[in-house]
Amino acid sequence: MKNSEIVWDLVDTKKAIFEALSDRIWGMPEIAYTEYRSVAEHTAMLKQQGFRVTENVAGIPTAVMGEAGERGPIIAILGEYDALPGLSQEAGVAEPRPVPGNGHGHGCGHNLLGSAAMLAATAIKDWLAETGTPGRVRYYGCPAEEGGAAKSFMAREGAFNNVDIAITWHPASFTEVARAHSLANTRMDFKFTGRASHASAAPHLGRSALDAVELMNVGVNYMREHMPSDARIHYAMLDSGGIAPNVVQATAAVRYAIRARDLSGMLALNERVKKIAEGAALMTETKVSISIMSAVSNLLPNRPLEEAMQRNIERLGPVPFDDADKAFAAKIQATLSDNDIDNDYARVGVARRANTPLCDFIVPLDVRGEPMVGSTDVGDVSWVMPTVQAHATTHAIGTPGHSWQITSQGKMAAAHKGMVYVAKVMAATALDLINDETLMARAKKDHQDRLGKTPYVCPIPADVKPPLQPKQDAA
Repeated sequence: MKNSEIVWDLVDTKKAIFEALSDRIWGMPEIAYTEYRSVAEHTAMLKQQGFRVTENVAGIPTAVMGEAGERGPIIAILGEYDALPGLSQEAGVAEPRPVPGNGHGHGCGHNLLGSAAMLAATAIKDWLAETGTPGRVRYYGCPAEEGGAAKSFMAREGAFNNVDIAITWHPASFTEVARAHSLANTRMDFKFTGRASHASAAPHLGRSALDAVELMNVGVNYMREHMPSDARIHYAMLDSGGIAPNVVQATAAVRYAIRARDLSGMLALNERVKKIAEGAALMTETKVSISIMSAVSNLLPNRPLEEAMQRNIERLGPVPFDDADKAFAAKIQATLSDNDIDNDYARVGVARRANTPLCDFIVPLDVRGEPMVGSTDVGDVSWVMPTVQAHATTHAIGTPGHSWQITSQGKMAAAHKGMVYVAKVMAATALDLINDETLMARAKKDHQDRLGKTPYVCPIPADVKPPLQPKQDAA
């Protein structure tokens, strides 16, 4: 029996308890930096499985690391468990039906992400112990991927410095090696301060911070014509200055997300947006303070790791869905538009298949469709060490990311099958690296070659701290 087959059996041996872990995390959705219950569950499971546990990683109370094994290379398996606001949804229902509570929901499948990653790490730990092979595996429980850039802060603080290789995954509608293409992203707050005044009796004495925000937004909109077509800029009002129209608004604030294909492009756009904000302040005779909330780098690919992961996916074959899985996925698809489904196929570069609610095939490694235009803090990990990421099918084709439909599918049997499947992919890929020094060396050379022209610099300034939330405020 091959090593990969042995570790697959080890995954199957413990899959039930990790499916239960995923369901528990689904039932306690917590948003960025408030994942106290979720990290407690992950910490307890790491201790139960015999890992050496480090809590409060990089000074973040909702980050945890578990390590097992001795000597040899260090393989990191990255997990997440943060939820999203406004995506509360009853499980297993093909219509919007929020559940009572805080309104949060696992609309990106991170309940599955963290549980599968720890299942893979546990199987690797058990294999190392059974065989006596030198090597170490680490599970990193990472909070706040959704806008909080926890891995970027962790990378900046050196949490990954002595790791050789990182492996992770994300729930998806297709099974594939994830294309290492994402946008670098900064979240930046602009707070304008003016002067309050009676809007009718003495408007000339007022200086409107809200006017400054509106002028900034207009300026950025005009800039869109003159920036790269694959860059993205979005904004949200944080403070509109109050609800009284007869008061000149003395304060107002806006948050911008600025994305570009790489770090240098993003940093250049950041400076242009700052200049527009300063111009808006000048025009309105207000003052503006600018602060970075979070930032992430673009992903770096690693061809040797991608090829190794693809071989394991092909050896496993597609996720083994049954008729009941497909029937519920078809009900979810009925809530979607043709555009949703067509766009999903276009993303992976595969022709649409009739009567296929769940992906029953494997996307070839070099078949690529429209690139991802989102952002992830896995990007910063990929600059620190060679990194590879899988996508495994856990929901119906066409399901939009960050949707109630994903929350609804997050506890279904199909989702469990996808998470167990990808745990096998990640574990087998890790074993290939531990057993093959040549593969490890090729992955590291590929990484160093990519860093040769542009060494890594964390996009978060040294004085910016993660926006941690006290435990009593997290409920």
